[in-house]
Amino acid sequence: MDLSFVILTWNSEKYISKCLSSIVISLESSYLSYEVLIVDNGSQDNTVNLIEAQKGINIRLIKLDRNTGTTYSRNLAIQRAMGEFICIMDSDVELQSGTIEKLITNLKETCLLGIAVPKLIYPDGRRQKTTDHFPTIHRKIIRYFFLRQIEKIEETDRKSNTVHEVDYAISALWVLQKDMINKIGSLDENITYSPEDADYCLRVWNAGYHILYNPEVFAVHHTQEITRNFNCNKATVEHIKGLFYYFRKHRYYFRAPVFKYK
Repeated sequence: MDLSFVILTWNSEKYISKCLSSIVISLESSYLSYEVLIVDNGSQDNTVNLIEAQKGINIRLIKLDRNTGTTYSRNLAIQRAMGEFICIMDSDVELQSGTIEKLITNLKETCLLGIAVPKLIYPDGRRQKTTDHFPTIHRKIIRYFFLRQIEKIEETDRKSNTVHEVDYAISALWVLQKDMINKIGSLDENITYSPEDADYCLRVWNAGYHILYNPEVFAVHHTQEITRNFNCNKATVEHIKGLFYYFRKHRYYFRAPVFKYK
């Protein structure tokens, strides 16, 4: 098996059919053999029925009775994955033709490349903030209040439109080598929701691997941004808890680690 997709669902009936269709369409002329592992986090809508009704795609569905967050459920699927490469993908992402193949080529061609990611865009074509420097308290405050302005600046920034290495990328769409995951280990289940992506990317860098952003290929992300409001919901609380756990774990709050890019 060349490739295993790892997808989480939770009341995802609005997105999951388009997500799965995009996988089939984007890879229909590809040389890659693939499987799709979906972990459903206790959906109460029509998500599971839509998944089970899918035809012409190798799906393995793991049903959980409650929402366990992102790390535990992704680890369940990763442990069962048979692919040489793993694609961690949100259920509200739509792939484009050639994106996965290009990222796998990047991983094969570049020594010690741990994760390859594409440009993510909103459905209306605007660029999303796909990558970032490792978080600090100051950076998180700025990103929280000024994300739209940051995205607008990056739209025309020359570096943002060229292939380059980054500190970390949001985990809406990652392509990784399974061998690297076996060496580094699973996602940290002490973080329920976020910033599991920054934590794992920092572990990737600490293990001697690199992370590549390739804006030559892209995917559409119908981001739900459930932690970007002031509403004190469960996701927001878990995000704050995860962030301070991350800072304690990596022993910094204001000065982030710096790595030398190639």
